[in-house]
Amino acid sequence: MTEPLFFERVAIVGVGLIGSSLALAMKRHGLAGHIVGSARSQATRDTALELGLVDSVAETGDAADGADLVVVATPVGAYAAVAAAIGPRLKEGAIVTDAGSVKGMVAPTFAPHLPAGVQLVPGHPVAGTENSGPAAGFAELFEHRFVILTPPADADPAAVAKVRALWERVGSAVEVMDARHHDKVLAITSHLPHLIAYTIVGTVTDLEDQLSGEAAANGDSVTQTEVIKYSAGGFRDFTRIAGSDPVMWRDVFLNNKEAVLEMLGRFTEDLTALQRAVRWGEGETLEAWFTRTRAIRRGIVEAGQAGTFRATEPEDG
Repeated sequence: MTEPLFFERVAIVGVGLIGSSLALAMKRHGLAGHIVGSARSQATRDTALELGLVDSVAETGDAADGADLVVVATPVGAYAAVAAAIGPRLKEGAIVTDAGSVKGMVAPTFAPHLPAGVQLVPGHPVAGTENSGPAAGFAELFEHRFVILTPPADADPAAVAKVRALWERVGSAVEVMDARHHDKVLAITSHLPHLIAYTIVGTVTDLEDQLSGEAAANGDSVTQTEVIKYSAGGFRDFTRIAGSDPVMWRDVFLNNKEAVLEMLGRFTEDLTALQRAVRWGEGETLEAWFTRTRAIRRGIVEAGQAGTFRATEPEDG
């Protein structure tokens, strides 16, 4: 006798990297009887259907109609519109979860639109790549990755257990924490690194333009491709991160600005201290700093979170 399906009907709102990957993973592990996908554009919905990611497609409200589970995998800036669209169509007993990188705003955004008997279990799969769109998905994305659940205090334990089981079945390790604590942790481990990456790549681009202009004035030949051609590994890593979905990250920074600004302030203080050490030749200070931070990388590798399972190393999203 086969094990019963977790969900007879699943609606995935947003069939980009995360949504399409979850759909593929659920299909692989037999976790849904029917998966309906939704996206803003008809073209994206058509692509998801053509790729076999979902069994059918529909507008957001129609997708939620009769669903046992609704997974919101859109940028967090779209949550208010999604909540308003799915709220009237949700059946009693349905579970709503999400995949956003900011958690403190989820319950306040969705709660006013959810009817009685519908459970909200916010979640965040700490996985991703710099690629986006339906074609970017792959079923292994969540394997050996953490998923953080931030259920409200009044969430039904059975609903939380079911969402936890879903993520565990697709290969993830699940942690439960307070939404505000999640946002502070992710501000330093994911959001701030992305902000720095966008800044560094932008600075290099501006510098490239300036060098090219100076070279032209001096009669020297500096090509526009030299910064790219001679990029070292560190800069290539920054460009990978900075290649992430700009809409998603715009919404992340706008919706987690307090935690990001706090961590950015601390980073600025540390950067100033390092700047002073470089200026005054304080080698011992630099070596001590690098030795301490090197240990963090070793810890990440030992925890299996170094992103070596796929050619394109994931970035948190």
